[in-house]
Amino acid sequence: MSASTPRAVVVDDSHFMRTMLSDMLENGGVTVVDTAADGAEAVEAVLDHEPDVVTMDLQMPEVDGLEAVERIMAERPTPILMLSAHTADGADVTFEALEKGAVDFFTKPGGEVSTRMSSKEEQLVRKVKAVAGADVSGGRSSRPGGRSRSTSTTAAATDYEEGATVVIASSTGGPTVVERVVAGLPRAADLRIIVVQHMPDAFTGRFADRLDAASEYDVREAEDGARIGGGEALVAPGGKHLVVAGAGGGRLRTKLTEDPPEHGVRPAADVTMRSAAETVDGPLVGVVLTGMGADGAEGVQAIADAGGHVIAQDEASSAVFGMPKRAIELGCVDDVLSGDDVPDGVLDATKLEVNA
Repeated sequence: MSASTPRAVVVDDSHFMRTMLSDMLENGGVTVVDTAADGAEAVEAVLDHEPDVVTMDLQMPEVDGLEAVERIMAERPTPILMLSAHTADGADVTFEALEKGAVDFFTKPGGEVSTRMSSKEEQLVRKVKAVAGADVSGGRSSRPGGRSRSTSTTAAATDYEEGATVVIASSTGGPTVVERVVAGLPRAADLRIIVVQHMPDAFTGRFADRLDAASEYDVREAEDGARIGGGEALVAPGGKHLVVAGAGGGRLRTKLTEDPPEHGVRPAADVTMRSAAETVDGPLVGVVLTGMGADGAEGVQAIADAGGHVIAQDEASSAVFGMPKRAIELGCVDDVLSGDDVPDGVLDATKLEVNA
């Protein structure tokens, strides 16, 4: 695959959408080698053409998008971008698709579809190209296990520094990795966790619910003025920056802003990490996981400058090695770890030196 001209299969049960998506991708330098009207046709097209990327509709007759993802990942693993409805129900099904192996998703606009979709053409093309470069060869970790660490960790809370804060940045390919990381952190560590995952507003609430169910932490989507203490976690809501506005009494106070996007995204991890570096009064860990672009690099640099510990996901386990690579290039990263090893890295960074 040429980095600039990936080959794509477009899957949608609407002829209009197939045509429009194909035109948008072709205009953006993506070669559409075939289209499919349902999941069964999609599997055939992937086997016939061996594309670099598939855009996959979720709701289709006969064989739907979920089943098609499962079949493709079993028969010929291929990077898949889901096209999802911008609704809570759409979010639930989309997360299922990500668990089955899809790399990322793009929300379909409502209302006047042709007008609003055209306005998102550049964003779609950029995301398709990023997903086309994702590694789905099997080097990445398995799906989340749910409370995986709680049965093996017996450490007492006194083994960890008090008031430690962890800020996690993630984008393309990130939701399942974030879920494993948070699930791998024991409640005994008493961490304060903030997650900034590039994701639209209809999805971040559902994402917080999933993290809450998968981990020992009390996880919720952040609201303006939200406070968290040890054993709690916040997810930055789609469409707003999350700022750490104050710290005291073992708790963090946050605020939400609609300041301009950074790196083309809101929430941006850089905003949250910079504010955490300025405000947090205890041990601070910055984590940059898989994703395209450079968000998080400047933020972890600020954390490092403030004396915090920085972890980046390694290339082998990253779907898209953009954000971690940029952070590593800045020279502020303490540990480069696989996605599955990030929880241990966080715990090592927050354990007390009992033999010092």
